[in-house]
Amino acid sequence: MAVTGNYRFPHQKEAGMNSDSMARRPDTMFVLISSLLLGLMAWVMLRDIGVRHVLLLLTGVGLGVSLLHASFGFTGSWRNFIVRREGTGVRAQLLLFMICVVVFFPILGKVFPSLHVAPAMGPVGISVLAGAFLFGIGMQFGNGCGSGTLFTVGGGHVNMLVTLLFFIVGSVLGTMHLPWWTSLPAIGKISLIRELGWVSAGALQLVLLGGLYLLVRHLELRRHGRLGSLTATDVTDRSFIQRLVFGPWPWVWGIIGLFVFSLLTLILAGHPWSITFAYGLWGAKILSALGVDMSQLSYWSSGYPARALQQSVLADITSIMDFGIILGAMLAASLAGRFAPAKEIPWRMILLSAVGGILLGYGARLAFGCNIGGMFAGLASGSLHGWLWLVAGFSGNIVGVWLRQRLGERA
Repeated sequence: MAVTGNYRFPHQKEAGMNSDSMARRPDTMFVLISSLLLGLMAWVMLRDIGVRHVLLLLTGVGLGVSLLHASFGFTGSWRNFIVRREGTGVRAQLLLFMICVVVFFPILGKVFPSLHVAPAMGPVGISVLAGAFLFGIGMQFGNGCGSGTLFTVGGGHVNMLVTLLFFIVGSVLGTMHLPWWTSLPAIGKISLIRELGWVSAGALQLVLLGGLYLLVRHLELRRHGRLGSLTATDVTDRSFIQRLVFGPWPWVWGIIGLFVFSLLTLILAGHPWSITFAYGLWGAKILSALGVDMSQLSYWSSGYPARALQQSVLADITSIMDFGIILGAMLAASLAGRFAPAKEIPWRMILLSAVGGILLGYGARLAFGCNIGGMFAGLASGSLHGWLWLVAGFSGNIVGVWLRQRLGERA
């Protein structure tokens, strides 16, 4: 049964949405700015790199629009469930994971041999365990995650620029220390698809994710006696097209949008959606421009990281998709009339955002990805490290929420 009022929309509260902001007119100037920036970036990439990268940029835009219009955040949803057992956002995420398993597993299992794709794999070991746990704490301190930081920055939340800046700092630090962390005990990369076959692995994954969904649903019903709606919004006087363009979207629209653009990412990029490699790359390029020889670090000395460090940032798929997410969210927020950067940021928020950002960046590098590249992509790929990330990351969020409360922050 759906419920009315604020409880139904914790994701909208997280992004600062209310009935007044939903009725605002589009910010024409910022719509034009975001559109011009997208057009310019697409033109440069089409001229210098190729059409595939332009398509990936537009895929990132689609992800940004979906995230912003549906306010599809992990941090607020996990906090709402931990503190108040409001499980709507968590249930939406689990449904997204399950849909991706149904579609991704046959593709990764080579049912369609013409599609050349690779899974997101990470080792099952101390590095992922510690990294995801630190990332979870950082989510609550920085008030964002991998995807959440990007779409809230694009949406005009200036405090999240602080989180993003220190996210980059933490990512670079993580690349410096990663060799030591990966030397700690681990049992290697374990693919459920390789070990069980895609059918059995998919069935097992769906049973486990479905069990979590039922658990979240049970705990939500026990606390509130009702379930938050995945299909409703407070806006009833707009047509389908108007809501699609101007928002807000119900959770289920966010699920559909993120699934479609995640699938396009898998097909176009040849691997699942990822976010945080770009942050380390941006930091490394900044340090290189300042005269630091980053190629002396083992992480940047070979393989794709070494090539990415030498090439234009627009040649890196993760970077251009991240730019697309930011600009897509900026476009969506402007269309919704919600692009309104704060003029002042309290020092307390700046400090928490800085600490959170460092934990986010450092943890993501150790965990071989954030909540998207490590957990979501790992689960959608049948990698066991995705489950380790989920358990450790959620545990870190529990600790992060407790620490926020001890520091007097609103939970």
